[in-house]
Amino acid sequence: MALNFQKAEFVRSAGARESFIRDGLPQFAFAGRSNVGKSSVINRLLGRKNLAYVGANPGKTTQVNYFLVDRRAYLVDLPGYGYAKVSRAEKERWGRLMESYFQEEAERITVGVLIVDIRHKPTADDVTMHTWFRESGCPEIVVANKLDKLKKSQVEPALALIRETLELDGEEDVLLPFSAEKGAGKEELLRLLTAACESWNKGE
Repeated sequence: MALNFQKAEFVRSAGARESFIRDGLPQFAFAGRSNVGKSSVINRLLGRKNLAYVGANPGKTTQVNYFLVDRRAYLVDLPGYGYAKVSRAEKERWGRLMESYFQEEAERITVGVLIVDIRHKPTADDVTMHTWFRESGCPEIVVANKLDKLKKSQVEPALALIRETLELDGEEDVLLPFSAEKGAGKEELLRLLTAACESWNKGE
């Protein structure tokens, strides 16, 4: 049965490993650069305007935020990286928090969703996050956001650069053009997340 992403509620912000949720439900882990529109993608998926924080200044997601979807799975909003103007100590705290999440929650990550900017070559931080998802062993969906900012003729070359940079070449490597602004790609992403949840529940 498809997940109802309209039935979503904020549960907890975890600023330390002790606060991670470990109740056995599957988790969709969303990661992305601080200015890539991650919160906007999440809000588009959930059909809400401000459930995930959208700020004028990037880097507002500084903890691991859990949203319960249809009481059957968690959408996990991971701290943004690579852009926010914060202290080195704060960036190091984010890094330790992320490492703890991937080390301790790997078995619960049903699918990783890496959000990149379709207009630009993925950064070194994007490549690092992509590597973390791969090493955790979970399936990954690469969402190329801001599709609405490109002309149609620019889309395929942009996707080709992302595939090359992240070394996406297998049949299981999913690269999805997306627009949080216009909603393009939303239904396909919802379908992929539901399918991942069903596979996880079956133990596949």
